Amino acid sequence: MTFVQIIDCKTTRYDDMNRLMDSWVEATQGRRTATHAVIAKDRSADDHYVEIVEFPSYEDAMRNSKLPETDKIFQEMVALCDEMPTFTDLDVVRDAQLNKDAARRLFEQIIGTDNAAAFNELVARDYRDHDVANEQDTRGADAFREEALGYRRGFPDFRFTIEDQVAEGDRVVTRWTWRGTNTGEMRGMPPTGKPVEMVGTTTFRFEDGRIKEGWWHWDFLGMLRQLGVVELPS
Repeated sequence: MTFVQIIDCKTTRYDDMNRLMDSWVEATQGRRTATHAVIAKDRSADDHYVEIVEFPSYEDAMRNSKLPETDKIFQEMVALCDEMPTFTDLDVVRDAQLNKDAARRLFEQIIGTDNAAAFNELVARDYRDHDVANEQDTRGADAFREEALGYRRGFPDFRFTIEDQVAEGDRVVTRWTWRGTNTGEMRGMPPTGKPVEMVGTTTFRFEDGRIKEGWWHWDFLGMLRQLGVVELPS
């Protein structure tokens, strides 16, 4: 279970505090267990700061606190604060990463279907798609949906398996495996009856809760090779 520690402090020496944290990050490289740290400033009080530190588990946080560098930095941090900082330990009981969830839903439930309502719920009407298999960008949610339907006609059983997802800011990167059997015509090519498996990575940019732009990187030539349409030189 993910564990979060919240450190609440008041200081007029934030620059010194910031340099102190940089020193701790450098000193604990390769041994610290913290995975994510956010420092926020109170809009209504210039001297009020809150640091949120994330760990994979409570046990990892305790190992981190026992590092000699952590204790040293803590003592120096207290000296920079106007009063004793407070600590709140929290077990994360829900972690809803909404953009990641939306990207997963598109891959696993919607892409390759003619469900326009569900598609438009997730994809912006003026969506722009960059795909290594296309010479020009695909523009618009309807055009994107129709292109996916073209692959569905060629591979009626195709499915995505999500291998990894990473989210930062307005971007979600998904590493996927795609599998399908070519029993229908696709891009003017007659069906071959052959199975295809390929891997790829898609980066989606979100805006106002919808997917606004996408970048697809996958082995289009490898798919053609598996279908027997092209042969790579030996």
